[in-house]
Amino acid sequence: MKVYFNMSLEGFSNTYTITNEETMEAIIIDPGKISYDIIDQIENKGYTLSAVLITHNHYSHIYGLNTLCSIYEPQIFASDYEVAGEKTNLLKGDGKFTVAGLDVSYYSVPGHTPDSIVYEIGQIFFTGDSLSACMLGSTSSRHSELLLISNIQAKITCHQTDILIMPGHGPPSTLASEKKFNMAFGSLSK
Repeated sequence: MKVYFNMSLEGFSNTYTITNEETMEAIIIDPGKISYDIIDQIENKGYTLSAVLITHNHYSHIYGLNTLCSIYEPQIFASDYEVAGEKTNLLKGDGKFTVAGLDVSYYSVPGHTPDSIVYEIGQIFFTGDSLSACMLGSTSSRHSELLLISNIQAKITCHQTDILIMPGHGPPSTLASEKKFNMAFGSLSK
């Protein structure tokens, strides 16, 4: 498995392309703006785009979905039906599926948005806007913030600390760093 990072100036959001070298299939997570580099990673290296995973239904994370769907026929996974209507493989709660020959676990972590999902592929969490390097995702109320913290503590921070965090905005991090330095989880490091 290889992970390619692309930052879109459209909302300064991160788009990730995950490839399976054995099956020559690819997954795209949060297609902000689809650039030449993203298409080049798929086309010129001979991958088939099997799926698009959406962490939440915000413009900066789905802007390029229509472009991808006009070129390819990927499966679309999201927790909000409005992302792609009937084409959406609707995810509820927590669970697992296999796509592109890769096992994908998903965790519902409402708080930033009601449809926020974190995807786990290998030793990497793709957290969307729920968790970034030393930051918690923005919320609309104190209740939403506490809900987000509770969900992340129950579903994310309980994993081994060598997990990588690939957020929807900003640089990557590790679960160990988040437990130690993220102010929202200060009590976890004690």
